[in-house]
Amino acid sequence: MKRRAFNKPLLGTALVLLGAMVMLACSTSPPENIRNSCEIFEEKDDWYADAYDSYEKWGVPVHVQLAIIYQESRFVHDAKPPRQKLLWVIPWTRPSSAYGYGQIKDSTWDWYLESTNRSWADRDDFDDVTDFIGWYGAYSHRSLGISKWDAYNQYLAYHEGHGGFKRKTYKKKPWLMKVARKVDDRAKAYHTQLKKCEDSLDKGGWFSW
Repeated sequence: MKRRAFNKPLLGTALVLLGAMVMLACSTSPPENIRNSCEIFEEKDDWYADAYDSYEKWGVPVHVQLAIIYQESRFVHDAKPPRQKLLWVIPWTRPSSAYGYGQIKDSTWDWYLESTNRSWADRDDFDDVTDFIGWYGAYSHRSLGISKWDAYNQYLAYHEGHGGFKRKTYKKKPWLMKVARKVDDRAKAYHTQLKKCEDSLDKGGWFSW
């Protein structure tokens, strides 16, 4: 019986595609330990450069960026709000267009793209989202006087919008103020952790907190 020969070019293409799929899954999956900033950056070795570039450009520190992303998506690149239920059972529409690492709505993202001329940016790209958070935080600083290092109020402005923050809409949402306090606590924890690993992350000596 004649043995059937493998189609080597086809097999090679399949292996390349499989490898690409595995690499893509690894690059977009959340870090294993999202509660430790050092471990996040050790696992995702290009993320530190992304976050630090945003810090240099906009002035919002790395630990504040991470704390906002943790709260918004737990580092899930394509996160969306859960669907509402029709008659408590049937999956229905989502409550907003929020998407990606930063749970950014369509209208806010369009404003960012137009303001920064970054038409290629995506909400499921960590690099672009850290830049967005820096840009938004810098605007909050200019328009509302919020310190770029103030994770608590930065998050309230991020959640409520600049107009909502100015009107103090968060005052009617005790649950939101509790969440903002958690974001602030998370930012402080990330900051403390980063101090222990900054030398290995930043070999050029740029980092100074």
